[in-house]
Amino acid sequence: MDETIDALIVGAGPAGLMAAETLASAGLRVIVAEAKPSAARKLLMAGKSGLNLTFDAEPEAFLGAYGEGRDRLAPILAGFGPAEVRAWAEGLGIPLFTGSSGRVFPVAMKASPLLRAWLRRLDGLGVRLRTGWRWTGWDGASAVFDTSAGQRRVQARVSVLALGGASWSRLGADGAWGRVLTEDGTPVTAFRPSNVGFRVDWSAAMARHFGAPVKPVRLTAGGRSVTAEFVVSARGVEGGGIYALGPELRDGAPLVVDLAPGSGAEALAARLAQARKGDSLASRLRKAGLSPVKIALLREFASDALADPAATARTTKGLTLPLLGPRPIDEAISVAGGVAWDGLGAGLMLAARPGVFAAGEMLDWDAPTGGYLLTACLATGRHAGLAAASWIGTSNGMAPAP
Repeated sequence: MDETIDALIVGAGPAGLMAAETLASAGLRVIVAEAKPSAARKLLMAGKSGLNLTFDAEPEAFLGAYGEGRDRLAPILAGFGPAEVRAWAEGLGIPLFTGSSGRVFPVAMKASPLLRAWLRRLDGLGVRLRTGWRWTGWDGASAVFDTSAGQRRVQARVSVLALGGASWSRLGADGAWGRVLTEDGTPVTAFRPSNVGFRVDWSAAMARHFGAPVKPVRLTAGGRSVTAEFVVSARGVEGGGIYALGPELRDGAPLVVDLAPGSGAEALAARLAQARKGDSLASRLRKAGLSPVKIALLREFASDALADPAATARTTKGLTLPLLGPRPIDEAISVAGGVAWDGLGAGLMLAARPGVFAAGEMLDWDAPTGGYLLTACLATGRHAGLAAASWIGTSNGMAPAP
């Protein structure tokens, strides 16, 4: 027999847990079904490098990071943006700090204390977490799950799907839901890797520099530039600067690197020309302020363009790195693609299946790292939760989602 419940959340990542909190706070009985043995595994993995919760920026600047998705996400983030994320985390008893770059982190620099406090709050609200429940689709109005105890079916007045994207499949986000939704009539845009490294065919001479950060640099691709840094790895290049230009690089735009962003070409040429007679090229470049890994990149890709100070300065200010495409999608931190916006109605409800909403990375939006990903997951989870509560008329005074 089917189990019946007010609200069913499929997926126990940040978007799903936020939808569960929102619906339970509205007085609904909520079940969260998660395929993995525990909740929020990707959040915990992200927390190993500090758990960047959000980014302290003016609303317009913050929205700009979402590129083509900004207009769709703007009203959602207006309801739950960086300030609200901070207040929510602090309400869980998690002290925060803002780094010099504007990124906001827990003082503890890890995700586990936040997740434990969050799960305690959800438990206090009556939310029931079912782990080891893998959603396989619907049978009529019932959601169907494979579990260790056999098949289980749940009928819910409303449901929120928060199944993640298609990266880091070992943590639960494998994108298998795309086929289920497509067959059910919901359009799904093809997944593409985002916040991912790009392949480079290095010579053996570069091996000594693997793991070295290249900073500061100014990176340009597709008419857009960022001042940031990246890392040379055995597989290519990766890191914040590469991720920030991911959409342009993914579309094949060349990557041009200014290795000396603090100097003009003429000033750099003058410094190079002041070198003592007999100085090697590496010595001249080092005295001009370039690090060993920057010198190695010049030699790797532009050794023929380093004949004189003027040519060397021009090349240093505009070195093209030959990229061979992104690393595989399962190595990506996140993905672009997912549930198409034209398949969604008001409040992120699936047009093909009334009463079912979608949230988080399974929606078709893209953003760089830096707190943007997590903020939008939390915001869309809350938005879908509000809309679902409003859908069944039990919002208990909470403002319905537009």
